[in-house]
Amino acid sequence: MKKDYDLKTILDGIDRKGYPAYKSTKGSYDFGSHVLTIDHVQGDPFAAPSHLTISVKGNKSGFPKEYYGERHRRISLQDFLARRFHSIASGFDRRAAGSGKSGVISTCCPGQEILERTAIRIDPESGDISCRLHVGFPANGRTINSRELIKILFDHLPECVKKALYFSRSFADALEKTIFLADDQAYIRQEMEKQGLCAFVADGSVLPRKSGVSDLPMKEAVPFCSPESLKIEMKLPHKGTVQGMGIKKGVTLIVGGGYHGKSTLLKALELGVYNHIAGDGREYVITDSTAVKIRSEDGRSVHGTDISFFINNLPDGRDTKHFFSEDASGSTSQAANVIEAVEGGSGLLLIDEDTCATNFMIRDALMQKVIASDKEPITPFIGKIRPLAEKGISTIMVAGSFGAYFSKADTVIQMDNYRAVDITEKAKEASGSLNREEGENDAGVIIDIHPKFPVMKKHLDFGGRIKTKTLGTDGFMIDHDTVELRYTEQLVCSGQCASLCRMLLYLAEGSFGRGKSLNDMADWIIERIEEFGPDFLFKDSSYVPEGLTYVRKQELIACLNRCRFILMENGI
Repeated sequence: MKKDYDLKTILDGIDRKGYPAYKSTKGSYDFGSHVLTIDHVQGDPFAAPSHLTISVKGNKSGFPKEYYGERHRRISLQDFLARRFHSIASGFDRRAAGSGKSGVISTCCPGQEILERTAIRIDPESGDISCRLHVGFPANGRTINSRELIKILFDHLPECVKKALYFSRSFADALEKTIFLADDQAYIRQEMEKQGLCAFVADGSVLPRKSGVSDLPMKEAVPFCSPESLKIEMKLPHKGTVQGMGIKKGVTLIVGGGYHGKSTLLKALELGVYNHIAGDGREYVITDSTAVKIRSEDGRSVHGTDISFFINNLPDGRDTKHFFSEDASGSTSQAANVIEAVEGGSGLLLIDEDTCATNFMIRDALMQKVIASDKEPITPFIGKIRPLAEKGISTIMVAGSFGAYFSKADTVIQMDNYRAVDITEKAKEASGSLNREEGENDAGVIIDIHPKFPVMKKHLDFGGRIKTKTLGTDGFMIDHDTVELRYTEQLVCSGQCASLCRMLLYLAEGSFGRGKSLNDMADWIIERIEEFGPDFLFKDSSYVPEGLTYVRKQELIACLNRCRFILMENGI
């Protein structure tokens, strides 16, 4: 391996030469405190920045082994280091760096969620740390300015390494609190399963966000307070006793007037599948990790999904046991979303009536009298919600006008000026006074959902270089094909879409995918990523991008189901 002075010699020798001369810097260099690897050099100062990897041996970094032995602790440690490294690296002043992307230092900038990322990886055995980042190699026009790059590589990055990737007493207390929070969050998830809960919201949680475009907590928001009838206590390993609202498995309605906090509570539960950082306000809002937000999705593609549980006898005679559509309606898309979530192993459906297809959710008594049942192919969700619950698939639903669901609910929570009130008895009494045919609308109580995913006909040969582009959290492009994910609402960062893109390519191009169901493929690749990390997807590549972020099996299945260009055939 070359030494740091070898890199400096190369940079001195190519100063003021044409930009392609930067290619000679590619390779690994020992800086003593760390190893710097220049994996990929950009071809132009205006192109995407160069890719670098910083490696630090575990016996040098000095982080306690107990902080990275268990997976939940290791992910929190990696997240802590990613935030710290980004904070320090972003302090570099690039005003004199040059043209184009010269001097840009691009590192992972995590949001409020604690997720596994390729930006920082820690080996669970050795404690070795890998930090991936992008650096714009400086130039004046297209002439190399290596003096500025020397400042970055020899002054600024070593400082970042020492301050962020080496254990220090200066941040030991903050790191310990981060690890302890991870322990407490893991404990709540275990305890929820023992107590038969599908969600927990701690008293004092701050659920409202700063604005519609900011995920930071709202200042002076009303802290959450559980109704006494739903309040439970948990004795956490580090924080001690915590009280809050425990939502039992079954059917739960969240009701109330407009702007009183119904959707705010549901949104917090929706993102409770992920752990959150200290200070977010939702650190102790924990939801069943398999929970899926369900909504209608006009125009989505559907590949071989069995929606006959909800929809039968379509006028055009289409097969709803193996339903295919390139442009599904609101009701058929929502039916497909429910079935795909259940087949993918979700134990909790999260629904907001504002984003639902009304004809999928309910048919009132008058409509039933006017339109004969044999002329209506849709069996509304209200007739299936209890059978689903009896099979272990819970529902938490925001209802502002679907009062008929009161009779189906185990628990009814009213949000009154952001305060939760248990009105189950009142709601049940009111629904009992209604005529049964208005309040019940039961239809088809048989539950028979088994994994019937379509299978991949053949692996894809994209040929040559594949161009990919991430569209924020709205999806991604592979060459000229777009996978739309904007209504997959539990994606929280573009790095997750980048991961989905790479996972799709891995499955579509590999021989494994051929003849396998989507469920089998999702299980296979998620298991390996959890065992080997996201690097598993790049074993045949010269370098691993820094921006990939963990995704759940549920989002991977959603992605595969919406991919229009994978050739599928009916599942068995």
